Amino acid sequence: MPEHADIGSRLRDIRKRRGLTQRELAAASKVSTSLIRKLEQGEVETTRLETARRLAAALHVPTTRLVDRGDAPGDLQSGTDRSDLWTPVRRAIERPPARQAGEAPTVDDVRRAAHEVQVARKANKYTDVAALLPGLLREADALDRADAEARDTQAHVLLLAGSTLTQNRQWDAADVALSRALDVAEDRHLSAYAVSTQCWLLLRQGKLTAARELATRWADDLEPRWSRATSADLGTWGRLLTKLAASAVRDNRPGEAQDALKLARSAAVVTGRELPSAGDMAMWGPVTVAYIRAETHAIQDEPEQVLKIAGGLPVPGRRDPRRQLAAYNRHRLDVASAHVSLRQHGEAVEILTELHKAVPQWLPCQRYARDIMADVIDRRRTLTPEMRTLADAVGLPL
Repeated sequence: MPEHADIGSRLRDIRKRRGLTQRELAAASKVSTSLIRKLEQGEVETTRLETARRLAAALHVPTTRLVDRGDAPGDLQSGTDRSDLWTPVRRAIERPPARQAGEAPTVDDVRRAAHEVQVARKANKYTDVAALLPGLLREADALDRADAEARDTQAHVLLLAGSTLTQNRQWDAADVALSRALDVAEDRHLSAYAVSTQCWLLLRQGKLTAARELATRWADDLEPRWSRATSADLGTWGRLLTKLAASAVRDNRPGEAQDALKLARSAAVVTGRELPSAGDMAMWGPVTVAYIRAETHAIQDEPEQVLKIAGGLPVPGRRDPRRQLAAYNRHRLDVASAHVSLRQHGEAVEILTELHKAVPQWLPCQRYARDIMADVIDRRRTLTPEMRTLADAVGLPL
């Protein structure tokens, strides 16, 4: 099969080699015959990574056999609809300005500005983030690179930019930002966080083998001595293990994912509570690992296990800042998806409504939410007013 073949061509060739009809593959994968036909005929050129995984599992091949190494399915493709918004950010990352004469910014100045960007990002105000990041990047580039604290501050800003660009599908610029962050960081926890984010970037592009190998290499190198490990050491190692698990399960390697999660869960138990990661851009602890465990069960079409894990987790209060974290909100989508799989549509709609109220700017950006709502609509004869409102809120086309 040509290396550059699209997902539809690969799907058709492997299906024929397995001696399956489109209808038989649909039954085995729980993917509609209509979508399989459209993919193979080129009417639909992309699909979500989870859908590709289902097809690959039914065909008994790694997901990477279907997912092009250069392109990615569905919401993994490089976004063009918001590219103009991020053009100034890309330029600031890819073509750093020459140093200017005059008074240079201080580390404290840059940290205060970075905090402002983080606040806007946590509130999902991406227009504000895109407006603030170019100036912040210029200020960070002007710091004294001979000073270790300044280098770590610059790395933190590049990490913030790289993570934001990954979330908004600006792959090339994200890769440059994260590579630069890894190059300048002095603190090993910051370096490992840059690698963890690189794994996420690779995963979102469908480059599962590269993500798995990168996470494995760094997790092996940073495996701590438990008797001497700090919470930061355990968190750094555990986060890499969760990226390993996330890439392995998507590539139909459930045993490898389970082994990685066992180690991550042990590290989280020792940590004992949720703690901010390097750069204060994410959390780490037992609850975070539970979210990843639930996600792996969601990917493997095990809705009962998703709900079992979710039922044992603490529910943050309405004003708890955890409700603004992407990890929590993504977990709630996994729970909503599990309810749909069990035909518990009312529960799924209740979760989506809750998310729409809590994070109204975040939800419309999630293709996962659109797919969940599409499943609800597909399985219902009539829609409630609440369902119609949600369909509009998540951007589901008419």
